[in-house]
Amino acid sequence: MSKPKFLFLCTGNSARSQMGEAFLRAFANDHFDVFSAGLEPKGEIHPVVRTVMNEIGLPMEEQHSKSVNEYLGKVTFAYTVTVCGAAEEKCPRVFLSMGKHMFWPFEDPAAVEGTPDEILAKVRAIRDQMAEKIQSWLSEQGLVPDTSGLSRQK
Repeated sequence: MSKPKFLFLCTGNSARSQMGEAFLRAFANDHFDVFSAGLEPKGEIHPVVRTVMNEIGLPMEEQHSKSVNEYLGKVTFAYTVTVCGAAEEKCPRVFLSMGKHMFWPFEDPAAVEGTPDEILAKVRAIRDQMAEKIQSWLSEQGLVPDTSGLSRQK
């Protein structure tokens, strides 16, 4: 039996959608095939995002920035979550109608400004908000989020 496919979608596929992909893959105990994509992919994962995810034991070495065009007309998603307003506005509606669509807006870690310490603190806060949202959603689905592989969050 195939697993439901789950897509995290944002504009650049360099931060929020990548974190969502890593969290759901870790928390859902292989209940879903998890993907992420962007409408205008940046081509890389933001280095601060990699840093804060590594801190909690979720390295994203297997993940890379990719376009939603890789999936349009090729993959049917049971769930699509847009994590930014720009993607929510621009995403092809036909694509979103293939399954359940949810809008979970989060601040963009790639746009955070300040000193290096301020940026790290803010991106950690966004990371933690995303983790909480995904754990909550899994609980609503009757699944117990598996956080055993996470290091203590900083």
